[in-house]
Amino acid sequence: MLREKPLHAALKQWCAEPGDRFEVAVGGFVIDVVRDDLLIEVQTSSFSKMKRKLVRLLDDGHRIRVVHPIASEKVIVRVGDGGEVLGRRRSPKRGSSVDVFAELVSFPTLVDHPGLDLVIVLTREEELRRHQPGKAWRRKGWVVEERHLVEVLDSMLIRSSSDLADLLPAGLGDRFTTADLASRLGCPRRIAQQMTYCLRNTGQIVQTGKRGNAIEYRRA
Repeated sequence: MLREKPLHAALKQWCAEPGDRFEVAVGGFVIDVVRDDLLIEVQTSSFSKMKRKLVRLLDDGHRIRVVHPIASEKVIVRVGDGGEVLGRRRSPKRGSSVDVFAELVSFPTLVDHPGLDLVIVLTREEELRRHQPGKAWRRKGWVVEERHLVEVLDSMLIRSSSDLADLLPAGLGDRFTTADLASRLGCPRRIAQQMTYCLRNTGQIVQTGKRGNAIEYRRA
């Protein structure tokens, strides 16, 4: 808890109910929130970091809920060495539920485990950045230091891969490529590729052939 970041702490409080216990040792791991027989893990970063924990605890028969935030709206706050605010601006990037596929590529088939569910939390956040020369060269040395929860805008419970398939956009057509998917979603092609990877590995979509050099898919 000494190393806990503000966003993680705020989401623990958001999902907590009376009687919940925090930071409980279970099966050799520390669990964020324990509610009766349900283990709740708030994961604000890469899912790959928690794969070993999930597999072990699920194999031991535990029920687990993963709570994952996606910033739908973000304000970037630049701070100086003394913590003073140097500037604020609204980020043009707007996250959506489909961004979860960028993390689910670490263990797509685990989504169908009967002991696991996932809560996608769409948030409004403030992202604090501090200048550290020589780091984060794409941001010209401005390193993300903390993320702060301003507001929870919406949430979505994923119990299986069929719930993930519901994120496929309307009007996609019977056959589609990742380019079609990216166009309908208004997202980068990379997210569409990660989405098709996850849905194909869980059997929600199947490959039907090719359209030029692009693979075509359809719902299973």
